[in-house]
Amino acid sequence: MASANEILKIRSACGLLYLATRSVRILTHISWPSRVREQFFAHGSRELPQVEYGPFDPAETLERLTIARASFDFSPIVNDWLNKTAANVETSAKMLASTGTGDFFRYSSELFGAPNDLLVDQENTTLGLAIQFDQVFREFDGLDLGAPEDAHVTADEVATAMRAEVENTFGVLAPKVTVVDELSANALAGPSRIRIRRKAVFTDRDVRQLIHHEAHIHVGTSLNGLGQANLQILAASRPGTTKTQEGLAVFAEFITGSMDLDRFRRLADRVIAIQMAIDGADFLDVYRFYLERIGQREQAFENARRVFRGGLLTGGAPFTKDIVYLDGLLRVHNFLQTMVAAGRADCLRLLFCGKIDLDELPVIGQLAIEGICSPPEFVPPWATDVRFLLCYLTYSSLLNRFDVTRVKTHYARMLDGIPRQPM
Repeated sequence: MASANEILKIRSACGLLYLATRSVRILTHISWPSRVREQFFAHGSRELPQVEYGPFDPAETLERLTIARASFDFSPIVNDWLNKTAANVETSAKMLASTGTGDFFRYSSELFGAPNDLLVDQENTTLGLAIQFDQVFREFDGLDLGAPEDAHVTADEVATAMRAEVENTFGVLAPKVTVVDELSANALAGPSRIRIRRKAVFTDRDVRQLIHHEAHIHVGTSLNGLGQANLQILAASRPGTTKTQEGLAVFAEFITGSMDLDRFRRLADRVIAIQMAIDGADFLDVYRFYLERIGQREQAFENARRVFRGGLLTGGAPFTKDIVYLDGLLRVHNFLQTMVAAGRADCLRLLFCGKIDLDELPVIGQLAIEGICSPPEFVPPWATDVRFLLCYLTYSSLLNRFDVTRVKTHYARMLDGIPRQPM
């Protein structure tokens, strides 16, 4: 166990780091006002949107990081974690200072990665997998899968359902749920409030997806981070943790049956659209790509906006954050599979101690053993049903032992001999 003096030292260092993150509000700084969308459609969707970003001076953040770094005097594993976190915050501040320039993309790629970056297996890329998923989805286009769910649930109705869920789960710590006119997504969640975009409409499955994604993951890990008396930095939403946080959130959609083909296709399309912009496609090109995909001009605009916010609307320098949903899902799923195969289910609850990245688990585990990191108070329902989760992951991990190529060849031959059936 750590001594009282060691605990006070790391509490101070993490508090200083947390303070440095407070002025770095990425999504807020690069958001677009509604008039940009209104003007775009008023001009017949034929001209690039006109967007201006306010200035961001990183000096205060960098000064606070200098003070924080001077206090890093711990074991190598802890120092390495704190220094990487500080570097991540520094890059975030520099990215905000470069909005509307080509450097924005460079910093974004450092923080969130790029579509052609190699994954953990050092063979595949997020873009390659997105393209493969897209090809599979195209095979479904000729099938009658039944009518899609009707998007009939209003933002107010979602707010009512979300309010009941968070009050039941988090009690007095439940965030306030509000419906707002301006939002960069259909819904956004933080420890003190969940906002839902007024004009958005949802399916019943969307509502379940938002509850498991926004409430049980994003709110839950935020509140657990705020509950870390000694590790305040675990309450900060840092880009370095985004892949794991969004990966957990999308995995939650899968494990709870809240995911569907349309949602999964959107995640793959985000990666493809970002690569289009990297390759030189401008906002209009990506808008038309989405318009052809979904046939809804408002949603096509919103999807394209996610790619270009903060970067260059003429192409070549997009915001790469949206690759993390697919990338993060693969990382989280593979980690959980390996965890079960290794008989290390004891690590599961560490994932929810706050806003953390998978690569930070060794140091978080060490800090937990030393009594510095507290167990999470809130764990999503699917992770508390350990018997089902371990059953699912054990089955999934065992499948990886098969020679998939031979199995697919065997059944492909069988399918060739089956006449196509009416659906």
